[in-house]
Amino acid sequence: MNTVLVTGASAGFGEAICRKLIADGYKVIGAARREDKLKSLATELGDNFLPLQFDVTQKDAVDNILATLPIGFQQIDILINNAGLALGIEPAYEADYTDWETMVQTNIIGMMHLTRTILPGMVERNFGYIINLGSIAGTYPYRGGNVYGATKAFVKQFSANLRTDLFGKKIRVTNVEPGLCGGTEFSNVRFHGDNAKANDVYKNVQYITAEDIANTISWLVNTPPHMNVNSIEIMPIAQAPAGLNVSKEM
Repeated sequence: MNTVLVTGASAGFGEAICRKLIADGYKVIGAARREDKLKSLATELGDNFLPLQFDVTQKDAVDNILATLPIGFQQIDILINNAGLALGIEPAYEADYTDWETMVQTNIIGMMHLTRTILPGMVERNFGYIINLGSIAGTYPYRGGNVYGATKAFVKQFSANLRTDLFGKKIRVTNVEPGLCGGTEFSNVRFHGDNAKANDVYKNVQYITAEDIANTISWLVNTPPHMNVNSIEIMPIAQAPAGLNVSKEM
C-alpha cells in the first residue's frame, strides 16, 4: 500500500484529494496549519489517514515532524505539493509587498523544501511520484495576477526541470494546472476574508470543483508506472484563454 503526503490538506483541493485517495486504498498523510480541521478529517477517514500539523514555510518544524513519522508512514511514495495561496488582486504598482513575500514563501520555498527533503528517498528506492499543483495563472497572465502567476510559472518550470533531473529513474512528475475552481477557500483567502467579493467571482458560472481535481489526481496516480503526464491543464467549459486584447487610442 503506497503512502501519499498531501500538503494543504485541511480544505479545498487538499481535503478532497485526501478523501479520494483514502477511498482508493492509499495511506495518506494530510499536512496543514489548522489542527482542528485535520482532526475532524482524521475522525472521518480512519486509521489510514495521518494528520500532521505544520506550516510548509517553517522549514525546521517540517524537518522535525517528518523525521519522527510513525512506522507505516515513514516511506513517502507520492508527494502532492498542494499548499499554496493567492493574496490580493491589485496591479503590481498598488500591491501589498508582504502579500508578495507570503506567496513566494508558500508557493515556491515551501514546495522546494518538501521536494528536496523527500525526493532523495524516492531516488534511493527508484520509485515515486511528485505532483505539483500549479495553475493556469502560470501560463496566462491576468490583471492583478502578477506575483501569484509568477509563482505558478515557477512551479511549471520546476516540474519540467525535475523530470529532466530524474531522467532514467522510475520517478514521475506532473504539474496540474487548474483554472476557475469554486467551492474552496481560494478567493476568500485572496480577498483577505471578504466573502462577498469572493462569492462574486463564481456567480452565474459553472466552475470546476475540488472533487474534479481530486478525481484527476486519482487518475494520475493510478496510471501505469511507465506513463508520465508532464502537465495537465483543466478549465471549466465557461472559461477559455481570451486571446490578445488591444487598447486603442490610449
